[in-house]
Formats: sequence, structure tokens, C-alpha cells
Amino acid sequence: MRELYNRAMQYSQSTPQTASSERMLMPITKSRLALWLMGGAAVAESGDDRFADDGEARLVVADHRPLKPASVLVLVVNRAVPTVVFTQRTTHLTEHAGQISFPGGRVEPGDQNAVSTALREAEEEMGIDRRGVEIIGELPQYTTGTGYHITPVVGWSADPLEYAPDPSEVAEVFEVPAPFLLDPANHRRESAMYKGRMRSYYAIPFGPRYIWGATAGMLITFSRVAARAEGWSLTPPITMVPDSA
Repeated sequence: MRELYNRAMQYSQSTPQTASSERMLMPITKSRLALWLMGGAAVAESGDDRFADDGEARLVVADHRPLKPASVLVLVVNRAVPTVVFTQRTTHLTEHAGQISFPGGRVEPGDQNAVSTALREAEEEMGIDRRGVEIIGELPQYTTGTGYHITPVVGWSADPLEYAPDPSEVAEVFEVPAPFLLDPANHRRESAMYKGRMRSYYAIPFGPRYIWGATAGMLITFSRVAARAEGWSLTPPITMVPDSA
């Protein structure tokens, strides 16, 4: 964690090497985040709510399978350069083993709403105190090819939180500078063979970290929400290549 914090500090001091679009995103404050999120519905209406982590989203619709409601916490930490918190899942899990994700999961019967689900999951996975998280708003809902309909809840932590990850689910908790994640110049569309099929997906590489799939897709939506609120020109959504049969 100290290494990533130092990286963020170096990032804030490297203006000559920082892309112009990243500089435009600074400073990221709680009030600016709130302003961005107020326009999220308009971005969703433009079609971005159909973002999915791969081409299989169309198969979910075609098969008329019910989507499972879920929620994740997109937690922004107020550092010199604000960061976003991620978890690295353990390698022994049956689903998404070893992948980078936001804390979150399925809606449970006792959850009152999407916020309740996101905070509960964040407490369980990262061991944080929910009292240190202020909810700012929500991003457009996101559909995954695995059949989940996710509500990304955006939270703000005025001070760094203490992490105590659940070793049965989370191998590591780490942070990445928010301006890097929201800069379209760092967004990728990639493809790979998976289970005998060519699959396409979103990716945001960061040093040795490889953020991809639904997690990257939600960040791309976040980037477009910010751009619309600031009045910047919206580049077309990253069009996914249909998966091979």
C-alpha cells in the first residue's frame, strides 16, 4: 500500500509527463464527483447502460435468462491525487479467481438497497468501517455476460481507511490514481481465446496491474459521465467485437 501511495504522489508531481486529458481531470474533489454523477442518467440514456464486459451480454438477452441484481462500491480516497480502491481476488475462488474487481456482490435478502449491498460487501471483503465512507451517488447500471445487473455505488473517503481483507476472498487491497483510470487514453478493447472462443473485453492496464472486464467497463462509463458533466466532447463508446460462435 505504501508503494502505491508513493506512486500516486510521484504521479501528482510529474505534470510534464502527464497527459493533457489527465490534467483536465484534476482536482478531483467530493463536490466535483457529486456534480459528475448527477448527469449519469443522461449518459445511460445515450446507450452506455448497455455496456457489458463482453459480447455475451447479447446471449443473456437472447436466452431470456433473468439477470441477477448485484452492487459494487467504487470507493474514491481523498489523497494528494485521489485514488480508487480495488481488490485482487484469491486464486482458489470458483468465479473470477485472481481477477481485479471492486468490492461487491449479489443483493442479499437483508439488504435495503444497492448502497446497503455495496457497503456490506465492502465491509466483508476489505474489513473497512462503513462509517468512513460517504456515499456520493451511483453510476449507470452495468450488465455482464455472466448474467449480473450491477449498480456501481460511488463512495468517498475523506481519510485513508484501514484495510483488513478477508483472506478467503481477497488476496490484496490496493489503490490506483483516479485520473489515470478515467483518462480515455488509457482505455483498451482487447480480445483473447477463452474456452475455445474469441472473446472481446475492456481493459485498463496500470503497471503490473491488469484491470479488465466489467470492472474496466464500469470505469469507462465513469469516464464518460465525467466528460459529459464537464462539457467535454464524448468519444463514441468503445464498440465491442462480437464474440465468435
